Amino acid sequence: MGDIERGGVFASLYGTIQLLPEDIKTLIKGIIINKFRGDPALLTPGIEELEKLTGIPILGVLPYTKLGIPSEDSVSIGDKEPADRSVTIAVIRLAHISNFTDFEPLEEHASVRYFEPDQPLGSVDAVIIPGTKNTIDDLMELKEYGMDREIKRCAEAGIPIIGICGGYQMLTSTITDRAIESTAETHTVLQGLGLLNAETRFEEYHKYTEQVTKIVTADGPILGRVKGCKVRGYEIHMGTTSHNEEPAFGDDGCTDKRGLVIGTYLHGLFENREITNALLGFLHERKNLTYTPITRREDPYRSLTDLLHDNLAMEQIYNFLEIEETE
Repeated sequence: MGDIERGGVFASLYGTIQLLPEDIKTLIKGIIINKFRGDPALLTPGIEELEKLTGIPILGVLPYTKLGIPSEDSVSIGDKEPADRSVTIAVIRLAHISNFTDFEPLEEHASVRYFEPDQPLGSVDAVIIPGTKNTIDDLMELKEYGMDREIKRCAEAGIPIIGICGGYQMLTSTITDRAIESTAETHTVLQGLGLLNAETRFEEYHKYTEQVTKIVTADGPILGRVKGCKVRGYEIHMGTTSHNEEPAFGDDGCTDKRGLVIGTYLHGLFENREITNALLGFLHERKNLTYTPITRREDPYRSLTDLLHDNLAMEQIYNFLEIEETE
């Protein structure tokens, strides 16, 4: 598949095929041109020449289309262009950020902006500390560049602070690492941001990986709106956190006494429209703005399926796969 958006697609496809070893080259069954803007008929001469040179059929041309499927993790952050909206949500761009697609459901109704650790947050309406592949090192970098003070300043001003997974761990009072999480080889006890009365410990090489369903158990101006609702998500993390705060989702996460600092291990939290509506509704209301709750989301993969069926030679593709075409 070649990305025509980047230019030179025919040369790129031809060159790639010619550079492949012969035993690999024979495995290529077809070519697709992706992200084309305009009339596909304009590409006919190039398509015919490429097929002649390679002996490989062109299976179709996919139009440039905005689909609601998640971006490729981390790689796509640089492509983000925040919309100009009345509510701004800051996401801290950690050096080892992971699962940043957690926040894409918010983009439709808020300006989601990514801030480097050395950038002042200014006047934002909420702050999210995302997941990370290295909680200790990323927290130390936040402290080095003063982002910890920026986050605490926002918290003191009553701005909601939400930590997901590694971000949740950073919100705790202390983090104990027995040479598991950090690149340092010594045992470390590090002061967290201290916005939650909780403690995180990395004591063994065990990664929690599971899909979960939880019940919202917290009160407060955000989660209190949907208390008792079921939420679904997934956990993928090292370490454990114990707390003396109000639980957020049953046995997962917690909130501070005001309900404005929220920590959880649940990735995919904002795929639950109840949570998204609770946060965005609160942020809009405190600015005296009207917010229309999300009631339904189209299945982006259904749209992707339709796009492929409308523009590709699916019968040929099914023949390659030796399966029958289905409705």
